[in-house]
Amino acid sequence: MGNFNFIKTKIKDLYIIEPKVFGDNRGYFMETYSKRDFNEAGLTMEFVQDNESKSKKGVLRGMHFQTKYTQGKLVRVTEGEVYDVAVDLRDGSDTYGMWEGILLTAENKKQFYVPEGFAHGFLVVSEKAVFNYKCTNFYAPEYDSGLLWNDKDVNIKWPLDGIEEILLSEKDKVQKTLKELKGSINWQ
Repeated sequence: MGNFNFIKTKIKDLYIIEPKVFGDNRGYFMETYSKRDFNEAGLTMEFVQDNESKSKKGVLRGMHFQTKYTQGKLVRVTEGEVYDVAVDLRDGSDTYGMWEGILLTAENKKQFYVPEGFAHGFLVVSEKAVFNYKCTNFYAPEYDSGLLWNDKDVNIKWPLDGIEEILLSEKDKVQKTLKELKGSINWQ
């Protein structure tokens, strides 16, 4: 479709998106979002906020979600490399508690669309990384929540080779487990 390849994952509504890159000896050009192309692929979300973070190697941000004013996120990396992960937390979903991960790099230019109802996070695997994301709703800190990054029941396979120390925020050290979250999330 247009200038994007939309790849369905094993989890419904979660997509890997590969933009077409047009390059020559001067550099490259690519579209990072096109409402027309996304709508044709069935992705009809509307983005209202763009965010960017810069982190050093070993920083793990996540696994975050908002219980009210839920956010879908279209994420990509413009410098460095991250391992990006989404966990399905949608009540009644056949894939509840399942996760999908992808290496997003400035070089591969892949994007990941994480819909509402998912926990999302990433681990920086390069010396530093700049991470960009478009959100379908505004940040609402009073409804911020999360899933413990190393919950044994979810069992995310983080690529830890070459990572000497996982660097977490204080809130990410004490997020809830999947068992603690089950049935307690009041999505609004």
